[in-house]
Amino acid sequence: MQVTETLNEGLKRGYAITVTADELDAKVNEKLVEAQPDIEMKGFRKGKVPMALLKKQFGDRLLGEAMQESIDGAMSQHFEDSGDRPAMQPDVKMTNEDWKPGDDVLVDMSYEALPEIPELDMSAVSLERMVVKADEDAVTEALGNLADSAPEFKDRRKGSKAKDGDQVVMNFVGKVDGEAFEGGSAEDYPLVLGSNSFIPGFEDQLVGVKAGEEKDVNVSFPEDYQAENLKGKAAVFACTIKEVKEPVKPEIDDELAKKFGAEDLATLKEQISERLEAEYSGAARAVMKRALLDQLDGLVSFDLPPSLVEAEANQIAHQLHHEENPEDTDHEHGEITPTDEHNTLAERRVRLGLLLADLGQKAEVEVTDAEMSQAIMAQARQYPGQERQFFEFVQQNAQMQQQLRAPLFEDKVVDHIVENATVAEKEVSKDDLQKAVEALEDEDS
Repeated sequence: MQVTETLNEGLKRGYAITVTADELDAKVNEKLVEAQPDIEMKGFRKGKVPMALLKKQFGDRLLGEAMQESIDGAMSQHFEDSGDRPAMQPDVKMTNEDWKPGDDVLVDMSYEALPEIPELDMSAVSLERMVVKADEDAVTEALGNLADSAPEFKDRRKGSKAKDGDQVVMNFVGKVDGEAFEGGSAEDYPLVLGSNSFIPGFEDQLVGVKAGEEKDVNVSFPEDYQAENLKGKAAVFACTIKEVKEPVKPEIDDELAKKFGAEDLATLKEQISERLEAEYSGAARAVMKRALLDQLDGLVSFDLPPSLVEAEANQIAHQLHHEENPEDTDHEHGEITPTDEHNTLAERRVRLGLLLADLGQKAEVEVTDAEMSQAIMAQARQYPGQERQFFEFVQQNAQMQQQLRAPLFEDKVVDHIVENATVAEKEVSKDDLQKAVEALEDEDS
């Protein structure tokens, strides 16, 4: 087998691979010898079929396998010997299209090699971590929001009409085609108007009802309703309104705290303070991470594989097209040409991606199975009732696994760099942090 370099220009590589006919014949014979003891053929005992007959019977099929294995082996050996890592799948094609058994196999292989990444002095990285303390005003505001989310209801003045946000207590019986259906009836049911907890249109028709009133509510079940027998069906709900109640903001006291699982108000305040500071810390980390990536982008310089940049630019352009044209869902929009801005962003992403991958590899950063499981379950929660199916889908989809693994790996590499960088903490106000976060969002939009 012979491998000859035909191109070495920047990161572009080209090689001509020759697999001789004698090598292929030897590989076929090797396969036949290996298989001979288990082969049975009419007129011969198991394992005693002559090689010549085996070659005539199975030679052509084994020749194809031998060709593929020889080419794959030559490529693997080349990458092992050269140390090259292809940026994308190498382009491999057979050049003697008129090949016939007994001829040498001629193959061209071309690819773009990943560049050598220069060493990064992480101590040269200087960062600022914004620190925000949860002050009394922030805790008070959060308590007020909690109180708003858990209103108490008191009876409205007799004869008052129900408004959006009010609670109506009622009995109802639902019927489809004049027949009551399972699960369509209830007594003393408290429904908050505007909560969208009933099918579309139901709550709207109860705005304006009074205690003691009877009202028929006419609605249609959605086409995607979970109960097969009710999908798209028109229904009439006979409702008897027993009470109309208005929302009242509860007192911020120990009783409110107990509603949210805290022992008392002091404990709830402490929990809120911890949660707020965790949120501030997460936001501050995002700001610091952007500052880190900006620094890294300027600290290192190396050639970028054009194919990776082109693929990234096309992906950016395609994604932005669909964000700007959400109605275009069929992907039949023709070719989308990346702009100079897309190409510049693609170069940055590819450069940082290669750098972080190199740093992570050298630091032996790994994403554990437990971390992957947590990430998958977090995604699965976005599909209520289908968590198990989503989990199984990810387990069987390598591309989806990589999409979930990549940000986890990146964050762990970022943490590794931060641990070895110079980091100064700066206490700032919540407003200052918010402005920094908004600046990030403006840059991303």
